[in-house]
Amino acid sequence: MELIGVDRELAEELAALAESEGCELAVLEFKSGTLRVVLDRPDGVTLDHCQRVSRQASPILDAADFGKGRYLLEVSSPGLDRPLYGPGDYERFAGQLVKVTMRDPEDGARKTVIGRLQEYRDGVVTLVEERASKKGPVIGRSFELPLTSIETARLEIEI
Repeated sequence: MELIGVDRELAEELAALAESEGCELAVLEFKSGTLRVVLDRPDGVTLDHCQRVSRQASPILDAADFGKGRYLLEVSSPGLDRPLYGPGDYERFAGQLVKVTMRDPEDGARKTVIGRLQEYRDGVVTLVEERASKKGPVIGRSFELPLTSIETARLEIEI
C-alpha cells in the first residue's frame, strides 16, 4: 500500500475495511484537503465497492478526528491505465503492455519505454520493448530492470 500524509494506525483501519469488502487498499493519500482512497481487487473494483467503503470510512475518519476540519473523501479504483504499485502488481500483470519511466541502470539517464511485461522475479522486472515514447518502433529488445530503477509504471490501454 502506498501511504502519503496519513498515519499508519488509521491506514491499517481503512485497509481492514477495504478487505472486509473484498478489496485491497492500494493507495491512501491525504493532500491538498483530499483524502484519496484507491481500492483494488483482481476482478476489478465496482462503483458499489467504492460506495460501501466510502460510507463505512466516514465514521472511522470522524472517530479518528481526521483532517482537523473540512476535507474531501475520494474513493476510487485504479482505472484502466492503472499504476503498478509494487511487486504484486508486476507479477499480476505479466503479459500486459506497460509504460515505464525509469533511470537506465547503465547510464543513469531517465527513459520512458512501452513494452510487454514478461515477468517479475527477485526484485527484477523483465520487459520486451515494443516502442520508445519519443522514438520510432523498437520491437523485440528484451531487458531486465531492477524494480528500484523504476520511477513510474502504468498499464497501457490496448485497443
